[in-house]
Amino acid sequence: MAWFVLVVSGVLEAVWATARGASKGFSRWRPTLLFAVALVASMAGLAWAMTSLPTGTAYAVWVGIGATLTVLWGFLTGKDRATWGKSLLLVLLIGSIIGLKAVS
Repeated sequence: MAWFVLVVSGVLEAVWATARGASKGFSRWRPTLLFAVALVASMAGLAWAMTSLPTGTAYAVWVGIGATLTVLWGFLTGKDRATWGKSLLLVLLIGSIIGLKAVS
């Protein structure tokens, strides 16, 4: 169950990071509200998962999932340009996340 909560928390990290950008300096209320809710839920899930998973592993997986999804969202929305190099590095990051789960 801790791994499931950790993955959901990592997804929520991407949500709050994206909502933070969309809030335009917290001047738009909907993205600001989404940012606040997703941030609290993401942190709470990470904290809960860390009660049964090693801190370093949990944090690395949480950040890796959030970073990967945030970059992919940038690719999909056209705010970030997908290149072979970035794509290769994302594949390596995903492989590292899977590897951390495999050895835990």
